[in-house]
This record gives sequence, structure tokens and C-alpha cells, in this order.
Amino acid sequence: MSTLHVCLVIPAYNEELVIKDTVHAIQQALNKSAYDYEIVVVNDSSTDNTSDEAKKAGATVIDHILNSGAGGATATGLLYAKKNSFDITATMDADGQHDAIDTIRGIDIMASSETDLLIGSRLIDSDGMSKVKMLGNRGLSFITYLLFGSNVTDSQSGLRIYSKLAIDRLRWKTSGYEFCSEMLWRAEQQNMVVAEYPIKAIYSDYSISKGQNNWNGINIVKSLIKRRIMEIFE
Repeated sequence: MSTLHVCLVIPAYNEELVIKDTVHAIQQALNKSAYDYEIVVVNDSSTDNTSDEAKKAGATVIDHILNSGAGGATATGLLYAKKNSFDITATMDADGQHDAIDTIRGIDIMASSETDLLIGSRLIDSDGMSKVKMLGNRGLSFITYLLFGSNVTDSQSGLRIYSKLAIDRLRWKTSGYEFCSEMLWRAEQQNMVVAEYPIKAIYSDYSISKGQNNWNGINIVKSLIKRRIMEIFE
């Protein structure tokens, strides 16, 4: 078999303190793999030195002039992967929440399966996750199921692996964190195979301070309901 070309996309906004460590961690893991890879940091119009720190770490950096949200930054990364004909793309958070080994494991699963979209779920084995975050994530996953029929345990996970089909065809219309749920809907609309695998959540004081809270979840739900209603009349 020929070597698979893998794109590792890291959307980032004001992550200068940790982006270098995040890039180095996934570099080290990928260097031990058999994949040909490129790490792409999508700098979503940060006001700090995220772009420079990512470049120093050896990543390809795409700078957004305007902040487009997590959904917009992820879409930019997938578009880059499509234009450069990557076989598999993985997305992971910039704040160090995801274990690089879990990311490689997801890529390995994708490479040997018929899956199109593989979600790294923190809730299959929720050790290390606070009860508040667990409740919030389970709630959003339930709302995702009610609105879109997508039945996954962790609809908000940022660790996702995409097949070549998903890279080429998967698109969404929301730009904030609600895109995580909408992406599942769009995948199922195109009859893509969606699956999950267990990952561990790594929570530091930094990642907790940067992460979403349950109040933000209310805004996500509002946006998802709006998108669902708009879709009926489009």
C-alpha cells in the first residue's frame, strides 16, 4: 500500500501559551507513525502571538483576517486538505485537551475501516471529566439527536477524523461551536458512515479556563434550533 497522506488541522484563537507544545506533541506522535503528514494551524484572527508560535513549532499556518469561529476555522482546514488531496484529515483542539496518541489511534482506525467521520468521544469512558461538563455534553448530544437524529455520545468533541469522502464533501453553514452538531447532521444527510471511539479528556487549569461552559451551551442550542427551522423553509 502507498503511504497515506494525513493532514492534522488545529483551529486556534489566542493560544500562544500552548500552541507550540500542542504542535510538538502531535509531531512526535506522527513521526513514530508510517504516515506522510502536514500539521496545519488555522489562526482565527488571534490578537496574540499564536501565529508566530505555531510557525516556530514547524506548523503550516493559515491566518484568518477576521475571526470566523471554530466552525469557520475548521472549514478552512478541511478546504486546505481538499485542495492538497490529503487522504485523511484529523482535527484537534489547540489547548492541549487531546492526547496525541488518541489522535493517531483515530487515524489508524480510519485508515483500516469504512468510516467517513470518526468522533473521539470523551463520554464512552468519562474518567477525568467533571460532572458539570459531562452533564452539559450529554445534554447537547441529546439535543443533537432530537433535532437531527444523530445518535452519538459526544457531539461536541473537537477530535474528529475525516475520510477522503468527508474531506471532499462535508460542509456546514454555522460558524460557532454549534457546527459540531450540524456537521453530524450534514454527514448523515449524505449517508456517510459516522462512528465513535473512546478518548481521554486532559483538563488543565488552562484548558478549563478556555473551554466552553454550560451557559454557552444554551446559545449553541438556540443556534441549532434556528438552523433547523431555517432549513425547513430553504
